[in-house]
Amino acid sequence: MVPGKPPSRPVTSPSRRLTSRVPTPDDVWVYWQCHGQEDVSRVRDMSMGGLFIETPQPRAEGVLTRLHFLVQEGQIRADALVRHAKSGAGLGLKFIALTEQDRPKLAALLTRLRGTHHLREKSKIRVRA
Repeated sequence: MVPGKPPSRPVTSPSRRLTSRVPTPDDVWVYWQCHGQEDVSRVRDMSMGGLFIETPQPRAEGVLTRLHFLVQEGQIRADALVRHAKSGAGLGLKFIALTEQDRPKLAALLTRLRGTHHLREKSKIRVRA
């Protein structure tokens, strides 16, 4: 890159996410309610800002969803909005309300999941070697 000269190709824009997502193992599930319907779904990934759940049930963007996790760290309750829907795959949800009691539990869950993710990645590297 030459100073004062624009780059010859577009520069990659930074992610709009404020917090990094953590992939979850297959045993992280959430009970959720939306428009009077209830379901239990696997959580694919999550962060302090939101999560992606696997569900074939489509929901419109902006719809309020109530979430209930029962995990090793304890019960965690949150309200979230549907930010995007992938047909047949799932929903991207953004947390909009999390109690002061539940926030540290969510942080502890994410810390545990990050550790689990790093251990899985290290074991994959050892297997390949």
